[in-house]
Amino acid sequence: MNKGAGLTFNARKLALDILLSLDNSGKTLDSVSEDRLSAYPELPKRDKSLVYALVYGVLRQRGHLDWVIARCSKTGSAKIDPDILQILRIGLFQILYLDRIPVSAAVNTAVEMAKKIHPPHVIRFVNAVLRNAVRRLETDGFPDMPDDPLLRLSIEKSFPGWMIERWVTRYGLGETPKMLDFLNTIPPITIRTNTLKTSRSELARNLEADGDSIRCTPYAPDGISLENPKKAVFEFESFRRGWFQVQDEAAQLVTLLLDPQPGETILDACSGLGGKTGHIAQLIKDKGTIFALDQNIHKLDKLRKEMDRLGISSVEIRHMDLNTPVTGDVPRRFDRILLDAPCSGMGVLRRNPDIKWRMQPGRLKMLRENQIRLLNRVAEWVEPGGVMVYAVCSLEPEENEDVVDAFLSMNENFEIVCQPSNLPDGAAMIINSRGFLKTLPHHHHMDGFFAAKIIRLK
Repeated sequence: MNKGAGLTFNARKLALDILLSLDNSGKTLDSVSEDRLSAYPELPKRDKSLVYALVYGVLRQRGHLDWVIARCSKTGSAKIDPDILQILRIGLFQILYLDRIPVSAAVNTAVEMAKKIHPPHVIRFVNAVLRNAVRRLETDGFPDMPDDPLLRLSIEKSFPGWMIERWVTRYGLGETPKMLDFLNTIPPITIRTNTLKTSRSELARNLEADGDSIRCTPYAPDGISLENPKKAVFEFESFRRGWFQVQDEAAQLVTLLLDPQPGETILDACSGLGGKTGHIAQLIKDKGTIFALDQNIHKLDKLRKEMDRLGISSVEIRHMDLNTPVTGDVPRRFDRILLDAPCSGMGVLRRNPDIKWRMQPGRLKMLRENQIRLLNRVAEWVEPGGVMVYAVCSLEPEENEDVVDAFLSMNENFEIVCQPSNLPDGAAMIINSRGFLKTLPHHHHMDGFFAAKIIRLK
């Protein structure tokens, strides 16, 4: 055992705490994980890696794990106590997916966790289910998969049936499994060079001691990806110097589509933690004014620290809800506006597998209505001749084309820039015939994003 903050560390118990908190709190996976791991500031990389492997692995494979549990128990997963169900998932995930952990250790540690919170008959249940799974795995390997191709895909790839159905309708039975497989992979760490301080080539050389498989991104000119980091990213010397931000390649393309210029007044309407804010600042060479708005004051606190780390001075941070009247010294006219709108996140399931099980199809309509409302709101602030970019990390038409089409039907003095001229050659090829930037994870090997560049005519 290792100790941190005076506590005895148990990777499986911490993984269980994170998964249970995720179900009960409504917080994001990143937020819950950060909160729980903060109690162990000196935690070795090996222990932290096991926690993440268990949490992310269970979330990625939850559908398949529950199907196996149902075949090894007379009690369906819906009737099993939530904490016992999570213990079973953690134990079963180790048995099915983690070759380096002995089966006996996976079973015994699951039983030990159950002992701390449940009576003997429940402990026997946990032991019986996991040992039954081991026996079946060694004999028939669970051959009784359903004939229904959509249900089979849902089980084998571990995605909710409603997601499978809509993606098969859109991409077909041949293409959808490829995307599902990709969304279940562990993504590399992708970063964006802070060109205010260094170059991509210099940063890449500096990173050679910190990770493996370092490569320059093929579409975004300042991006680098790496795998198997030898320590946490925030411990990299290049991070401390402010030489980069962590940002997926698709998100970098969104800011390139905005094409901000030095001297302009720019609005980052839903700035969040400031990934795109920092990118805008470096593209304008920190010469101009960027107003970064968000309704989450905690995110803005982190954004402020991030801008300090990057050495950026052109950002004005404002705590503001776009659904309320504008107050204070926020301008009413901008040369460019980026609206990275709240969305389902269904394009970033590689990084946030919890979204698979949180998201419901009916929520897409609610998100669409809010996205249209926000787009109409910020459109009031665009200068004649100015542009705005609407972006979401989603693959779904309700949040993509439908939002833009609804906005254009209400606003005749706006139109899509169908052939944006500022993108690098490779990125320009991702723009479709309507002028939309649409990245497909398994085709472009990045997150799934949608973005549209819209110009105000008068």
